[in-house]
Formats: sequence, C-alpha cells, structure tokens
Amino acid sequence: MFRLAALDKAKFIEPAGEPALVPPDSVSWRIFKNPVTLFIGGIAAVILELAEPAVRTGVWEHTDFRRDPVRRLERTGLAAMITVYAARSVAEPMIAGVVRMHGRVEGVTPAGEPYRANDPKLLRWVQATAAYGFIEAYRCYGRMLTPSEVDQAYAEGAPAAALYGAHDAPRSDAERQALFDSMRGRLEPSPILFEFLAIMRTAPIVPWPLRPVQWLLIRAAVELTPGWVRERLGLDAGFGLRRWQGPVVRLLGALADRVMLPFSPAVQSCRRLGLPAGTLYRRRGMG
Repeated sequence: MFRLAALDKAKFIEPAGEPALVPPDSVSWRIFKNPVTLFIGGIAAVILELAEPAVRTGVWEHTDFRRDPVRRLERTGLAAMITVYAARSVAEPMIAGVVRMHGRVEGVTPAGEPYRANDPKLLRWVQATAAYGFIEAYRCYGRMLTPSEVDQAYAEGAPAAALYGAHDAPRSDAERQALFDSMRGRLEPSPILFEFLAIMRTAPIVPWPLRPVQWLLIRAAVELTPGWVRERLGLDAGFGLRRWQGPVVRLLGALADRVMLPFSPAVQSCRRLGLPAGTLYRRRGMG
C-alpha cells in the first residue's frame, strides 16, 4: 500500500528546515514509519469505511479502485504520508486539492439516500476509521502504545483532519469509541466488502518481499476490526487470523519497526529537519 517506488522523495526532504503539520517527536511519526502496520491498518480502515453505505457508494462509484487498486492505494498512501511527514507548504496544498476533488463527488446510494463526499459526518467517519486502523495496527502488531500515547495519537491527527473538513474528528480513544457506538445502527453488510477483500488478496500491492504473506496481513486487518462490526458485516472467524498466525504478524510488524529504510518518508523528513536519519528508530521513548 505504501511502496517506496510510488513516493516522491522531494515531497519529504524539501524545503529544508520546514516543519510538518505533526512534530517529529510525536506518536504519529513513530506509527507511520512502519510499512507493515500501515498496510494492516489501512485495510482495516477501508473495511470500516465500506460498512457505511454512503461512503461505500462514493468509493465504489467515484474511484478507479476496481480497475486499478494498486494505483488507488498508492495515491491514498502518499496522501497519508504527506499529511504526517511533509512540510506544511507541501501538505496544505495537497490537502486542499483533495478537498476540491471531493467537492465534485456526490450521488445517491442504492437505498435512495443522497450523499456528498464533503459531508462533515462522512468525513468524520473516514478520518476516525483511518486513525483507528493505523493506531490499533501499530499498537497490536508493531510496538506497544500506552493509553495516553493512543489518546495523543488521536489528538495529533485532529488538526490535519480539520483541514480535510472533519472538524470534529475524535481527539481521544474515548471519543473514537463513542463515535463507533453511535454508528451501530448505520453500518451494514455488502457484497462490495467481499469484492474488496478478494481484490486485496490478489493485487500486487505490498513490496515483493512481503507478497507471500500479503494474505496474512489482510487477515490481521480483519482481526483488528471490532468484533461487533465483524459480526454485523458477516466476517466470520474464517476471515481472521488462526491462532498461530498472530505471532507471525507481530514478528513481521516488530521487525518492520526496527528496519530503517533510507528513502522512506520518515527518514527523509528527519533529514529535512536536520535530525539524524535514525531518530525514529531509537529505542528510548519508543514505548
């Protein structure tokens, strides 16, 4: 989902010295450096997004996901990386462009409900599910986060979420939980979800060294989804992790958290700010 080949280094290493929307000592900078947990969290977020009928219709009818899932996910991954790591002068125009693009997306769900992509309620759900996916994937499969660090990660993402139009995005895990609970009557199953999972199993999305375990990471994403949501969507135990698979995914996530990739957005952004390339890979302060 976040293949380095798809990332433009210049978007992260320039302008020299310019801060990002999120500071380098943040929890978010640690979370987003891990490509394994980002993939898992991104899939979990999409599962939750596709459970909401208006978001599902917008994604399926107004994007090229079915025709070119790799390109679509690469664009989404690049946007996420720019939001967290890139200089403000790079991130803010990119976000404004996304908002303008969403302003042209509207339609009617199969049930006859009109929707707009820039509807604040839909934006709140999309931002909350993305934050949940990335934070929980890192906490479960990367490195432990304390409850205060989880809350800090949600709070760190709220200002950028507001730029996207989600002005009331959750600022803590409690706020996220309250939002999820409020959606219990709204989320629903759909064949589109299972089509999405089938695409994810076969599309060449992850870097080639991880291709043999791509299916395992997708199972981990399903496992990350709250149990009541899985039940609502018809994702039974056959879609989740087997008992022996959880430790394998955690090992992959832990290894990815320790391997410094020189051309990754995390490393390039540290260099932009004059920080050592390995700043985010030091054990001190890593939970």
